[in-house]
Amino acid sequence: MVIIIWIMLISSIAKKVIFVLYSTDSNNLLNIFWRLYIMGVKIDRRILKTKAAIFNAFIGLISEKDFEEITINEIADRANVNRGTIYFHYTDKYDLLNKCIDEHLSRMISVCIDPNQGKVDFIHSLLPVFQYFEQNHTFFASMLSNKGIPAFREHMLEIVTGNIKDQVNMEDLNKGYDKLLITHFMAFAFIGVIEWWIINNMPHSPKYMAEQVWGLFKRNQVSPS
Repeated sequence: MVIIIWIMLISSIAKKVIFVLYSTDSNNLLNIFWRLYIMGVKIDRRILKTKAAIFNAFIGLISEKDFEEITINEIADRANVNRGTIYFHYTDKYDLLNKCIDEHLSRMISVCIDPNQGKVDFIHSLLPVFQYFEQNHTFFASMLSNKGIPAFREHMLEIVTGNIKDQVNMEDLNKGYDKLLITHFMAFAFIGVIEWWIINNMPHSPKYMAEQVWGLFKRNQVSPS
């Protein structure tokens, strides 16, 4: 039975399994599973804690200076880790930037998923989107105000443009207009509003912003209904 367990787990956690098999009574399978579980959780938490420290240090530095001026040494010092730890997880600061952007935008997208259709519905998820912006104000303010990070704005535009394009109604008031022009007009307007709201320390609540933007979308027939 122990051999079967070893075969099942060897591909991903070989070192941990070998250690456990040689230090645990082979008849106590429950103890084996428990120890493997505990060891895995500890390692995962350390990695997550280290990455969180690196992310927070990186975002803090971005809020203070231009991205191009930031060095790996500064990130390591701020995160209280060594350079090797950063290079173990990321190729360079550009890779760290992209991973940081991808993680936040992925989380933002996750709050926009329509449970009924299983797809992203950005337009009908404005309140949770604005709430996510509020909860992560430091990150978004740093990304939008730092001129050395055009990639973030580009990623945001790509997400919003794709969603508006799928939901813009080309009948009635929009009839006769170019769909691509309407899509980009609304997408750039939306990103501009987000940028204004975040950089100006969110003068209105997420609820107020969601209601106002939803009204503007409806007035411009950006809605499947």
